[in-house]
Amino acid sequence: MDIMREITVTINVNGKPIKAAVSPEESLLDFLRYRAQATEVKCGCNKGDCGTCTVILDDQAVKSCLVLAAQADNRHVWTVRGLEEDSLMQALQESFATHGAVQCGFCTPGMLMTAKNFLEHNLKPDRAYIKEAIAGNLCRCTGYKKIVDAIAAVAASRAGDRA
Repeated sequence: MDIMREITVTINVNGKPIKAAVSPEESLLDFLRYRAQATEVKCGCNKGDCGTCTVILDDQAVKSCLVLAAQADNRHVWTVRGLEEDSLMQALQESFATHGAVQCGFCTPGMLMTAKNFLEHNLKPDRAYIKEAIAGNLCRCTGYKKIVDAIAAVAASRAGDRA
């Protein structure tokens, strides 16, 4: 029987390096929730379908259940909590509240992370492009219109700031 050895990784989570021995099959989601105590990262489906576990890895939104902790070694991970002082994240949170885009709240952290990463790379997206960007995040409560409205409002505000 071949026994897999643990791997020591250091992952920078919200600006703080966290070093731990992980099994080769441990997901970044499990690392974040159980080793970094980042319980704001939710576990929905654990197979990449729902997007509730979305975080920003370096400069890319990823579903943390699909990334191995070993793949994040020596990399930077940001969660909603780590971005609470970020002006774009604050604008998105306020817009979600204003537009009624938060109901049960379970999908909200992943939705916010996806929206933030999307808006950082897209200055003037239209509603169709916003819908496409959040397609990997499931919400059972809002019907998506309010979420798209909230993201579109922030995008329009940012575009106006640049004009």
